[in-house]
Amino acid sequence: MDPSTTPDAERPQPRQPALEQRPATGETRGIALFCHGGTVTSVEPPKERALSLVRMRAIEHHVHATTTDRGIATALLRYRVAGWNGEAADAHADVVWAIAQLREQHGTDVPIVLVGHSMGGRAVLRAGGEPSVTAVCALAPWTPPGEPVMHLREQTVTILHGRGDRWVPARLSAEFAVRARRAGARVARFTVVGGHGMVRRSGAWHAFVRDVVLAGTGLEPMRPSIAEALRQPSPEGLAVPL
Repeated sequence: MDPSTTPDAERPQPRQPALEQRPATGETRGIALFCHGGTVTSVEPPKERALSLVRMRAIEHHVHATTTDRGIATALLRYRVAGWNGEAADAHADVVWAIAQLREQHGTDVPIVLVGHSMGGRAVLRAGGEPSVTAVCALAPWTPPGEPVMHLREQTVTILHGRGDRWVPARLSAEFAVRARRAGARVARFTVVGGHGMVRRSGAWHAFVRDVVLAGTGLEPMRPSIAEALRQPSPEGLAVPL
């Protein structure tokens, strides 16, 4: 039986989600929540050495190292299970849990920027309307046709996708970006050479996320290229080469 359709009573009892947190230096003025990729269907725990987790941890380390003195705390979400699992949308449920934990720890007035890759990109976009979330940064997000967008009205959404991505074709995020804009979201979408692993031109991926986090928490103006893309009409602002 496909685990995505298995009744909850028959599913293996998963572990609890967890957060790997790094505090800000001094007062916490903003939080970046990082959510790694996964797979379509699996009720097994994510593997510790999964490339998606390793890459997201590297981005989280970079953002923390370059923003902690500005008051940014970071948190890396460890999912209960590795899969999205159909209507269960396990990764999304874990992101909502993580946001609630961070709000409880830091207060409801501290802005939270969501950063997600692949399945994690889908999860953070799905959670973009949650309280305290001030921006969403989706990296090569898995956004299948029909993915909800109405909850993103008036939210700032930035997307970066590799033009050579064979795992999650860039056209999927392009279609999502168009629909999100029509729903009233402020969307800027960029493309970059390389594939799904964010390895080629890794520095560009890291810097993009750092700049979105600083702007999304209100600590710096938005990077000029992103600000311009947000102002541009479709399709110009949704396919900007990085």
